[in-house]
Amino acid sequence: QLQLVESGGGLVQAGGSLRLSCAASGRAFSNYVMGWFRQAPGKEREFVVVITWGAGSTYYADSVKGRFTISRDNAKNTVYLQMNSLKPEDTAVYYCAARLRAISTYHSEYDYWGQGTQVTVSS
Repeated sequence: QLQLVESGGGLVQAGGSLRLSCAASGRAFSNYVMGWFRQAPGKEREFVVVITWGAGSTYYADSVKGRFTISRDNAKNTVYLQMNSLKPEDTAVYYCAARLRAISTYHSEYDYWGQGTQVTVSS
């Protein structure tokens, strides 16, 4: 089993920044792909960004490209999501997720999930 724990959410004004963390434990991580998804009230869970543990390849949703940056610290088994220039439409519960092998933007293809962290952006 792989355990994922998110932290770093909160309330911020539009234009502000937050950094989310996702700490992973329980298994070797070199073959895992780590993704961030978000879900706003009444909406489907949507893809935000994904990174591979090994090569650090990344892929971003168009809605966050240029504002959000994903990174990882292999020594700490932690993935970070730096969110800048936040907008009210970024308000959602943000989830960290993991799957083996290939990058995917589909939440149904991820096997492990964290509990989520709330991000609220006020206008």
